[in-house]
Amino acid sequence: MDDLLSGALSRLDEAAKHVEVDSEVLEKLKYAKETLSVRLSVRMDDGSRRSFPAWRCRYDDTRGPTKGGIRFHPSSNVEEVTTLAFWMTFKCAVMNLPYGGGKGAVKVDPHSLSKSELERLSRAYVQAFAGMIGPDRDIPAPDVYTNSMIMGWMADEYSSIVRQPSPAVITGKPLPLGGSLGRDDATARGGYYLIKHLEEDLRLSGSARRVVIQGYGNAGFHIARLLHADGYRIVGLSDSRGAIVCEDGLDPQAVQTAKERGGSVTAYTGNGARSVTGDELLGTACEILVPAALEDQIHKGNAGLIKARVVLELANGPVTPDADRILNEAGVIVLPDILANAGGVTVSYFEWVQNRQGYYWGLDEIHERLRVIMETEGRRVWDMGTTRRIPMRTAAYAHALERLSKAIAAHGTQPFFVG
Repeated sequence: MDDLLSGALSRLDEAAKHVEVDSEVLEKLKYAKETLSVRLSVRMDDGSRRSFPAWRCRYDDTRGPTKGGIRFHPSSNVEEVTTLAFWMTFKCAVMNLPYGGGKGAVKVDPHSLSKSELERLSRAYVQAFAGMIGPDRDIPAPDVYTNSMIMGWMADEYSSIVRQPSPAVITGKPLPLGGSLGRDDATARGGYYLIKHLEEDLRLSGSARRVVIQGYGNAGFHIARLLHADGYRIVGLSDSRGAIVCEDGLDPQAVQTAKERGGSVTAYTGNGARSVTGDELLGTACEILVPAALEDQIHKGNAGLIKARVVLELANGPVTPDADRILNEAGVIVLPDILANAGGVTVSYFEWVQNRQGYYWGLDEIHERLRVIMETEGRRVWDMGTTRRIPMRTAAYAHALERLSKAIAAHGTQPFFVG
């Protein structure tokens, strides 16, 4: 996992070649501001006590309170959390949100817990990190294997600790507890708005618009649903248990229904769908490949198989730096995670704003606000990339670095103090 962080930092170094930035800015952005590691002690249903490693990282708060999800996953560790917080720092800067980057995790398989154990674990997390989070300091949200109910438990626990209702402490909450309309499909919808805005630039306006989606969770299902409704043909899907392809096209809702019944997308056998391996899925001919699973899924061992014209990163860090180079040499355009999946944190920002002002927006207003931001920042990144002839990932990091650099330099750098 050290490679994950070093790979992320290498993208910072590459972006710095294309913008004017003081060395002090790079020094500040190469290290996390604050990381706390704890062990959560939880009473289990059988009366025993178990402890779970947990972390929270506030990477940089120059542009505002830190923002980032909490994941419950058996392979989580502090390096992963730090890297995810780094990415969030740049993602918020790309979208011009008044946030820095944060992230949290618990090393646990949530599927092994009862609902009561899961609630106790969620509340224990807030008890441990209550001094670190807060509506004006660090605002968590859902991530891998966490959901709106878990966020509701966490917000309730924090409110109990501070002895007053504090809905703005956490986003991604249930609607009756101060959640925002539009949060359920925000990550996918942001990616969809980006694709729609860049369709002509990406040469996707023709009749052959095939899509392969790796990872059929929340983001994967919703991007499939949105693209399918817009006339794109979904020709491949996968989840953690298997993959299917169908040249004639897959109906996202029919696959989702089969998955809910059989536990995997492979339970769907209609319309001539057939099971394939993960690498066969990546090698399926298509115009858009959407990695929507976990980190490092596309690497130097399989990047050469990809036949897509465009990679839309809805997952965080799905393409390794080695794979990036292979895809770039092959002419594949990668729309990077810090832009492509930023719809989630953008609508989380909307929820935070609504919680703080006590006034809630309608769904159409949220969709329109999200569309405008995705199109505005997507166009800026696209224009920077094409003008400077650099990959879209480098352009996105450079775009974010310009904003971060101005904020950090506004406090003064060496030339100011010795000039």
